[in-house]
Amino acid sequence: MKWILLLRSCRPTILGALIAISFCLASGASAQSIAVPWSGHGHDAQHSGISPFAARPLDVIRWQAPMDLAPRYSGTSLLIHYGSPLITRANTVVIPVKTGTNDGFRVEGRNAIDGSLKWTEATDYSVPPSSWTPGCGMALTPKNRLYFPGAGGTVYFRDAPDAAVSTTGQLAFYGLTNYLADASNFNARVKINTPITSDRYGNIYFGFQVFGPTIPALESGIARISTDGVGSWIAARAAAGESVALKVQHNCAPALANDHKTLYVGVRFTNSASGYLVALDSRTLAPLARVRLKDVLSPASDARLSDIATSSPTVGPDGDVYFGVIENSGGNHGRGWMLHFDKTLSQAKVPGAFGWDVTASIVPASIVLAYQGSSKYLLLTKYNNYAGGGGDGVNRVAILDPNDSMTDPISGATVMKEIITVTGVTRDDGFPALPNAVKEWCINTMVVDPFTRCAIVNSEDGKVYRWDFASNSFTQTLRLTGGLGEAYTPTVIGVDGTVYVIANATLFAIGQ
Repeated sequence: MKWILLLRSCRPTILGALIAISFCLASGASAQSIAVPWSGHGHDAQHSGISPFAARPLDVIRWQAPMDLAPRYSGTSLLIHYGSPLITRANTVVIPVKTGTNDGFRVEGRNAIDGSLKWTEATDYSVPPSSWTPGCGMALTPKNRLYFPGAGGTVYFRDAPDAAVSTTGQLAFYGLTNYLADASNFNARVKINTPITSDRYGNIYFGFQVFGPTIPALESGIARISTDGVGSWIAARAAAGESVALKVQHNCAPALANDHKTLYVGVRFTNSASGYLVALDSRTLAPLARVRLKDVLSPASDARLSDIATSSPTVGPDGDVYFGVIENSGGNHGRGWMLHFDKTLSQAKVPGAFGWDVTASIVPASIVLAYQGSSKYLLLTKYNNYAGGGGDGVNRVAILDPNDSMTDPISGATVMKEIITVTGVTRDDGFPALPNAVKEWCINTMVVDPFTRCAIVNSEDGKVYRWDFASNSFTQTLRLTGGLGEAYTPTVIGVDGTVYVIANATLFAIGQ
């Protein structure tokens, strides 16, 4: 068990639509959000998790498709991360599919109505070493170009992801000519290790890891490929201002500021789990700022960044940056912290009490009726209290106020104030001595539906839930599988309101 997804036929209310539109405009992220229904990890370049479409009722499984043709189970757990499904404006669902036991991928485009296969693209992408198989993270640009990772740190593109036939190509951030001159060496020694993020212009960013000498000489870092195919990169140690080797944390999708001028990503030392959150100029990759990530309970100690997590920065509408880490003190039941900084990374603000393997989603404060504070937005995050980490197994999801505080009853730390929380419903029989223990929430980024004031969350009990913010209750539940301990996965909402959830190596399309 791991611890340390056309509007819906039932039209959303006019008030809900106005709330969603006005919030997107205020956030400064509207160009990306409006252009692509779901462009990558956490929906957009800020990883807000906010859907521009209302979710259909969770009545039935409309179709399903495998995301893993050879799942590698470890007992009753599935130790893998899956890249986020993407949704085009024409309502094509794009998914990465693992084809081998340990490695091997292809990309599929499917019709959102019935799941029928439109096209497939092969990729020679190979994941970096990890005890939890990293995901294959793709991106859609506002010009509807699809990017997905390839071998040797290269990326492939497809210019018509809605059509059966398309122009395709391959790019390398260090030059395709260099790659082709020594492809076997690059394939063995350079691996993309994060999802790809697109900015509102179509430039893309990703982390990569280097395992040996190459010509030209590369070292682990952050890459950029412009809309015209020109690549550039910066070493992770240079981004962090360190002389010793660092790399981008596995699965850490780069995030962009609301004006898309600043890029944020987490980097860690190769010989330890400590590291930095860094800010780079998105045009030149020149370092702008860095902050050493510290444990909330023990500020003299470094927090930890894990290569088996998918924690990625979230940028709030006010520019504040949120990033999940693991505690080093052992006093928080393996929950980690949601560290909180201003946009310059120079000011540390109130942290959240949970940060392990989660990317915070943004919730417009106006859709949480119980909220009486002054913040314009709130945060939605997983809130497990891991029985395996010393907790009571009362696993929750929570909406937090990033600008207010409370004393955390578990750690005693000053943390973001809980506004509403809801507890899982399925008993976890693996902990008989803990009578209130429930199954974990297996989500790493949750979709927020501002139209119907809810979030879609999935659990290791094999069910997906609609968490209604007004009643603070689960108003709909649908069983997908018998349940399985597995890596955390995203939830997504498509153009027609179809909800997409990954459970037990399968993508489920859910609606009426």
